[in-house]
Amino acid sequence: MPRVAAIDCGTNSIRLLVAELTERHDGTFDLRDLHREMRVVRLGQGVDATGRLAPEALQRTRDALKDYTIAARRKGAEKVRMVATSATRDASNRADFFAMTREVLGVEAEVISGDEEARLSFTGAVGEQDPDDGPFLVVDVGGGSTELVLGEWDGKRASVTAAKSVDIGCVRITERSLKSDPPTSNEIVAAREFATDVLAGAFDVVDVSKARTWIGVAGTVTTLSAVSQELPEYDSEQTHLSRLSPADITRVSGHLLEADHEARAANPVIHPGRVDVIGGGGLIVQILAEEIGRRGGPSELVVSEHDILDGIALSLA
Repeated sequence: MPRVAAIDCGTNSIRLLVAELTERHDGTFDLRDLHREMRVVRLGQGVDATGRLAPEALQRTRDALKDYTIAARRKGAEKVRMVATSATRDASNRADFFAMTREVLGVEAEVISGDEEARLSFTGAVGEQDPDDGPFLVVDVGGGSTELVLGEWDGKRASVTAAKSVDIGCVRITERSLKSDPPTSNEIVAAREFATDVLAGAFDVVDVSKARTWIGVAGTVTTLSAVSQELPEYDSEQTHLSRLSPADITRVSGHLLEADHEARAANPVIHPGRVDVIGGGGLIVQILAEEIGRRGGPSELVVSEHDILDGIALSLA
């Protein structure tokens, strides 16, 4: 049973999954988690404004990657794949990032397209779903981009019918529009208009009315679930496969936008690295819920802790 390491380096966080692959009789694979870890390194700090990766952001990413390399080796990973998404796609000095990852990890990091990011997220998210609940709409709200993917899952393999990545995420919308603490009403209106305009490009490609189940992945969505449940501490077992109604999403995102930094930081389920951007992320999810409902898609959001990391790991089978 081979062991693999998957690393996802996004705009806001860098995450590691070390897993054991088990082949089924039909040639597909199951994953058994050996180690999961997430750190907020904010690689995309200022990229939207400057077009460059900041030196301090690269250093934070280097430090995390050193520890991930050690963890993967200790767990016996035989194959490693690292993918980098929105921040590095946009940066003019991304060669510095590549040089750093080669030096630390020993393998080439891949800057994948938004559509490939979407497909990997879909594969990771649908594995525990009942095929009869499809077609599935998987949405990944990241730091710099948001992916919408529509597809089917037959219990063995995922098939994508439409996918689109657009340049809107919790870091990007916060840096561009939500600059006050807490944001002013005018800033929220501007952020809403910005997000609605950008997300329209995804809805033009992905017909959400064909979906029966809406699944949300990644830290913004899982944090919204934890806040909604008023958990005393973050617990992935409580957030995984939990559900958020449109009313839940509106209530929680509104609360987060109204709260100042100190109030958000006092919530034990919000990771310190998400405190300043979770309001923007919540607003994006709220707009998604409104637009998906308006276009005849599923209203309830199923929250999944399994996402692109699982898809990356499965790609190493």
